[in-house]
Amino acid sequence: MALTMHPSLAVHPGIWLKSEIIDSNGIAIGALAKAFGVSRQSVSAILNGRSALSADMAIRFEKLFDVRADTLCRMQTAFDLAQARTREKDIKVDKRQLAA
Repeated sequence: MALTMHPSLAVHPGIWLKSEIIDSNGIAIGALAKAFGVSRQSVSAILNGRSALSADMAIRFEKLFDVRADTLCRMQTAFDLAQARTREKDIKVDKRQLAA
């Protein structure tokens, strides 16, 4: 039997980064975007949970804050899967199509 995580336990990595690193250290989003060489809008979207954290952006966070990129990517995957699980009943497959 597989263990499942309740969707409320999956945290978007951007929201976690914002609360645990960015806000607690008083880092401005504009300064962070400049350090990353990306737009302020893209950083804001990630930190507010509106955009997924890409592997490239995870590496940027790793280089700047010493938080493992693979950990951040696993957080993103867990979050995405938890969100999909909330819509699981709407996802339809037809196994009979494989028998054709």
